[in-house]
Amino acid sequence: MTRLRLVTPFVLAGLLLASGACSKESKQADRTPLPTVAASPYICGYLPLKAVELMTGVKNPLVRGGFDLTSAGGVGDGGCAVYQPDGERLKVLEVGLSPDGHVDDVEDQLDDGALPLPEIVPGGVGYYLERRQGERFAASALLVRGKAELGVDLLVGVEGRDNAGDVVALMKLIAPKLITDASDPGASPSRSGKG
Repeated sequence: MTRLRLVTPFVLAGLLLASGACSKESKQADRTPLPTVAASPYICGYLPLKAVELMTGVKNPLVRGGFDLTSAGGVGDGGCAVYQPDGERLKVLEVGLSPDGHVDDVEDQLDDGALPLPEIVPGGVGYYLERRQGERFAASALLVRGKAELGVDLLVGVEGRDNAGDVVALMKLIAPKLITDASDPGASPSRSGKG
């Protein structure tokens, strides 16, 4: 009977460890769609935290950057980098706004097989694509209107999510606020996004 009492705690400990390992491996990706309306709290002033957490799988991310919509004649510039808060602080998402937009960049990517963005802001044209970088799932989107260029680069996506759909959904949430009226809508692109 003494032998049984000694074995039981070790067997129980082993079962608990095994069940913990199984629960980590069987953890499913959160496939909740990104919100369709931007809501606070925001990071870097414009990115809805909930959307960023869903698309990166990182809760309470470390964030660096900001945007200045008064610079470059009101076109604006800036960026936001999102990192895992622990360990090696891996960058998982980067969003950039630049006053150096070129429709040719979009057209080149579309010619190379990228998919056109739907119209998000009047006069804007863009593309999106999904790619794998080793074991990492990644996706990018770029939107140009006049001089303004807004890029969303998901460096580390979540396996099991629609990473390309996530960058498009984030672009829909942030572009209407970051692509200002000063971005010269008169310089209309030669291609219009469909999709």
